[in-house]
Amino acid sequence: MATWTSDELDKIGGAEELQITALRRDGTLRKPATIWVVRHGDDLYVRSGYGRSAAWYRAVEARHEGRIKAGGIEKDVTFMEADPALNGGIDAAYRTKYRRHDAQYLDPMVDAQARATTIKLVSHSTGR
Repeated sequence: MATWTSDELDKIGGAEELQITALRRDGTLRKPATIWVVRHGDDLYVRSGYGRSAAWYRAVEARHEGRIKAGGIEKDVTFMEADPALNGGIDAAYRTKYRRHDAQYLDPMVDAQARATTIKLVSHSTGR
């Protein structure tokens, strides 16, 4: 399994937003969705503030492969279910990074519904 470089972690983890695109069953890319991304340790995570009903979330759950773009980095990734034991640290990362946003936007990202959609982004060895 490939790992993120320090530069990729810094650029993607530091980006305000990330474009996430899931692969369709036929291997073509779906329309990208713009979401928040956080870094926790040497990993990158995303969540759905709208829970499991968000179209982008359903798409990544169906195929588990796609592409992300943020901070000038574009990478093919695998979408993996995150370890629930990390939720406290991921919550803290969201609260720290997005603290300047109103509670109406931040609070849904750290509630139980969003926590249940936490996805770890796993880098493929090749990227763009």
